[in-house]
Amino acid sequence: MNSYLEKKKILGKRMRQYAGEDIVIAFSGGVDSSLLLKLACDAARETGKKVYGIYLHTMLHPVKEAQEARKVAELLGGIFRILEIDELEGAGIADNPVDRCYRCKRFLFQKIKKEAAGLGVSTILEGTNEDDLHVYRPGIKAVRELGIISPLADAGFTKEDVRRFAKETGLSVSDKPSTPCLATRFPYGVHLSYKEMRKVEEGETFLRNLGLYNVRLRVHGEVARIEADQKDLQRLVEERGRVTEFLKKLGYLYITLDLEGFRSGSMDV
Repeated sequence: MNSYLEKKKILGKRMRQYAGEDIVIAFSGGVDSSLLLKLACDAARETGKKVYGIYLHTMLHPVKEAQEARKVAELLGGIFRILEIDELEGAGIADNPVDRCYRCKRFLFQKIKKEAAGLGVSTILEGTNEDDLHVYRPGIKAVRELGIISPLADAGFTKEDVRRFAKETGLSVSDKPSTPCLATRFPYGVHLSYKEMRKVEEGETFLRNLGLYNVRLRVHGEVARIEADQKDLQRLVEERGRVTEFLKKLGYLYITLDLEGFRSGSMDV
């Protein structure tokens, strides 16, 4: 396995090669795609090419993310573009099938490819990292099938490497927690609705405002199951009155705290 410095050299060389022509970055505003956009914009300043950060404004992601993504993209020097997407019907995922992520990614990246073609761009990059390759991520198959490039994963960058490099380059989002789509808060086979996902978003915003870092509100019918980092579990117990009151106002009947704590992809177990 290559060292961190070797991975940086590999990534830098490849980004300079990609910047030989205009580039499209599938840009979410998270640390992975922000690092890619930063490196692409830096390389493009030497080649004189354009870098587009295409943000997919979907109903499966928190609303505030779009505003934050625009600020980051413009600060880095990317040309920010938003595509408004309704993937519940378009991608055929309204009943939250087990292959939801594959269907959704394929649908979304087809939209990005179409937009890129309209801009005359053939090189499309996205932010999958090495760690993503070792967990249940069916969407990666769709990315590969459509010929989208994953420079971070290709260079062997783990999530830890990404955050380290992002911090070294001064990215404001280097410590930003991951914000996967809201459909991941519901069991497979459950009908997804925008109303229920907005409730989850509101609940998680409340919980983050308590000072939590990683937090998920997993919904099992009338039960709201809170996942948070182990170090924050005691705080949630201490704040249980406020937390219970707020979440019950959203319509949840039972409020539970998961003693295993936060873990990405717990609905995939």
